[in-house]
Amino acid sequence: METSAPDVTSPPLIHVGETCERQVRFTREDIATFARLTGDTNPLHHDVQAAQRARHGEIIASGQQTTALMIGLAASHFSRADDGHARELLCLNFNFAFKAPVFAEQELVLHWRVASVEWNAALGGWLAHIDGNATVRCAHPCVVGRGTLLVRAAND
Repeated sequence: METSAPDVTSPPLIHVGETCERQVRFTREDIATFARLTGDTNPLHHDVQAAQRARHGEIIASGQQTTALMIGLAASHFSRADDGHARELLCLNFNFAFKAPVFAEQELVLHWRVASVEWNAALGGWLAHIDGNATVRCAHPCVVGRGTLLVRAAND
């Protein structure tokens, strides 16, 4: 594996300030199905009556449903080759905090921004720290996150 400094004449594979975004909307069925498939039996994800008796009064998405889509967005965007530069990506770390519930039929905006990038010769790629959130339009974030990625040029 090549561990020297990157070719400075090539465009960077990832840069500070780079962003990606996606809009999603969960139906009640989406929420219940995801919870069932992941073994999350919390009735707040599938039982309308139980959810109505609970603190939020309505079915809510599991935290892992929103964070799985956030990780998927980061992995897809930062491993892309649509600019003529094929990339390899490893998601090294993600941390999330849950700030508010995600209800069915809300428009949720998933967003990531590159906060810092540094070359790591030992790993042969760029280490990037990204900050993200999942926000209901015109409101405060429901989920906030931070991740560490390793982005390298793909070997053909």
